[in-house]
Parts: sequence; C-alpha cells; structure tokens
Amino acid sequence: MSWGVPARRRGVELLDAPDADPALAARSLRDVARANTLFGGTAAVRAALRPLWPQLAPRARLLDVGAGRGDILEALQRDGARSGITVEALALEHTAPLARAIAQRTTSRALCGDGHALPFADRSVDLIVLSQLLHHFADDEARGLVRECLRVARVGVVIGDLRRSWFAAAGLWLASFPLGFHPVSRHDGVVSVLRGYRRAELRALLRPLGDGPLDVRDRPGFRVTATLLHPPS
Repeated sequence: MSWGVPARRRGVELLDAPDADPALAARSLRDVARANTLFGGTAAVRAALRPLWPQLAPRARLLDVGAGRGDILEALQRDGARSGITVEALALEHTAPLARAIAQRTTSRALCGDGHALPFADRSVDLIVLSQLLHHFADDEARGLVRECLRVARVGVVIGDLRRSWFAAAGLWLASFPLGFHPVSRHDGVVSVLRGYRRAELRALLRPLGDGPLDVRDRPGFRVTATLLHPPS
C-alpha cells in the first residue's frame, strides 16, 4: 500500500442510511464532537471565520447546516461575543431527534430540514457553515447544496472538511480505540477521511459556483477549509 494520497472514493457510511438508529447517531456524534476538539475540526472552522467577523453587524445570524451536536456552533458564538457580536445561532439537522438533541444541549435554535431546500428566504442569514458535510455527497449534489446555501447567505458560506490521506485515515482508526469511539464512529470516520478533499479538488468543485472571492486553505489536523463569499456590492 502506498502512503501517498489515496484516490477519492465514495464508500458507505453506516449512519448515512435513512433507517439509521437515532440513538446510535447521537452516540456517534459525541465521538465526532470529541474528534473536532482534539484533531482540529473546530479550530479549522474558527480560523476560516476569523477574518469575517468584522464584516458582520453587532447582531448576526449564523446557520450551521448538518450541525451534529452543535459544538462548532457554540464555539462560534463565543468567538462572535469576543468580537462584540451577538450571534443568533441556527442549527439544521436532517432528522427531528438530532435537531431536538441540539436544542436540548445548546442555546441554538434547531430545525429539522433538508440542506438542499433550506427553509429560509434569500439572503436572510449572514453566514452559513458546512462542517464535514460536503464529503457526504457526490460532486453535483455537493454543488447544489452550496448553491442553496449561497441563496440564503448574505455574506457567504464557510466549509470545513477532511483532507484525504492514508496517514489521516490510519491515525483516526488507531486513535479511536484509546478514545473509546463506537465501532460505527470508527468505520464512518475512516470512510469520511477517504471521501475527503485535497485543496485543489475543493477549489475546482466550488469555483463554478460564483464570481465572489474564494479562499481554500489546508489547516492543521488534516483539515481543509473554503470560504466562498458573494461579490462585493
């Protein structure tokens, strides 16, 4: 096996199944939140948003599509407060049990819905975050998701995802044992890494979607972020 960059592959994440057990999904999302903290997922999204806080009004609406446990959204609320901004946090998940779980443990307003048909008017949210969500979709579906987010976002969309490598996949698999991850979290985590993006791939995916600034960067912890903004008015 070469330790270069693996070819991008689809694989099958067990929790992507429509009939996935909500209790198991909630359990696995606890592992995802822990991995975000330990391995750079939260830090990557925070770093990507840092230059955008000055563009926001003192009260701003921020929507996290596929919010998981809402852990990244909570971190962004704290960052906003440090920048003098009160963040109205909105979280969207695809099942009602996951949306309810976010509402019970955070100050976010949680909704159940489809990211490809967001229940918001045009330009009604300041920023939209997609963290570790884009790799779940084939390229055409991913572009459709980002287009829908650009419709709703006033400023733009911030994407955080996994940077594909054999080293990252093996490291996650090995670390999952001492961290006590559920076997489904271990399986889906490795599949997620192998579905992830290299920087040039993510740029090529997003570049056709708008004429505004696009900033794609590698981040520590085998992460990659993209900030896609509307053109300056």
